[in-house]
Amino acid sequence: MTYVILSLGFVAVAGVVGLWAFAVQRRDGSNADFSWKAVAAAAVVLLVLTAIFDNVIIGVGLVDYSEEQISGLKIGVAPIEDFSYSIAAVILLPALWVLLGRAQSRRRPRAQ
Repeated sequence: MTYVILSLGFVAVAGVVGLWAFAVQRRDGSNADFSWKAVAAAAVVLLVLTAIFDNVIIGVGLVDYSEEQISGLKIGVAPIEDFSYSIAAVILLPALWVLLGRAQSRRRPRAQ
């Protein structure tokens, strides 16, 4: 299995959960607790940090990738596949926040 296939699996699962959360949020009309601007800002920060730290750990030799297992596309010395985990996290974590927050609010009413 190549890193591309593994990465696509992570992003696909995160995408499905993200779409589910988006659909639930739209159906319930609960936009008050969710900010797409905050998610976009977190994505930018996380991708920049991934670029910096992946290049450092690969550059100093802590991690190495088999050239046959990666796509060949790189940002610095970091394979592009490494960024898929950051993208999956930026999709999955807010989606879980929405879904789990909704489940919690069903169990106990909010204080007024």
